[in-house]
Amino acid sequence: MRLDKYLKVSRIFKRRTIAKEVSKNSRVMINDRVAKPGTDVKEGDILVISYGGKELKVKVLNTPAYVKKDDAETMYEIIEDIN
Repeated sequence: MRLDKYLKVSRIFKRRTIAKEVSKNSRVMINDRVAKPGTDVKEGDILVISYGGKELKVKVLNTPAYVKKDDAETMYEIIEDIN
């Protein structure tokens, strides 16, 4: 699944355009590599997201194309949340 779509479906970002903009500006890393909006996200990947002075580190658990809002948190596990 594309990175920008994953960030939107998992509800880490509310809008795909914001997810795309953040990843386009080199603020998302996948497994210690800078990621672009079209980069593939797979189960087991570690994402580090820097946004608004915060840094969020998550592990990808699954990548379904669609989930309900209540189930979105099952797509990832928060490893570290730095404010």
